[in-house]
Amino acid sequence: MPHCAAHEASLRLACRADRGGCVIAALGGELGIASAPALREQVRSLLRAASHLIIDLSAVERADASGLAVLVGCGHRARLLGGSLRLAAPSPEVTRVLSATGLNQHLDIFPTVRAATTGQPGLPDAIFSPATVPARGRIDRALAGAAPQSAMPASDLADGPR
Repeated sequence: MPHCAAHEASLRLACRADRGGCVIAALGGELGIASAPALREQVRSLLRAASHLIIDLSAVERADASGLAVLVGCGHRARLLGGSLRLAAPSPEVTRVLSATGLNQHLDIFPTVRAATTGQPGLPDAIFSPATVPARGRIDRALAGAAPQSAMPASDLADGPR
């Protein structure tokens, strides 16, 4: 059974194995640029031990693009290894950032850890509004908490602003 405990200055990570064979990692604190390198290494280590990983985000107080990039990269690595990465119970702050960046459309997100372990469908539509992301150049403002001035459907991003 993999066991982990990591305490960076801004991020806490505690792990346990589930009866179904997946590892559940509970994050707490800030998921950001300061904690991203250590988190990346810890999650990669977990993926070597268990191919199915659930990350409980309920105690994450703050998230930025660096932290989310780690989750996206680790999800990709898990799939390459024949496994999975599921995010569970994102805090309101993390939900806001996932929605603002459009990453909620590219990650397996579940409303609770239990739902993630049983594979129940992701978060209801009421939690995530229709997929819109800020227009180019506005992502940093959205992550900083400012309302985007112009939003466009994610499918229009390749064409650039109109």
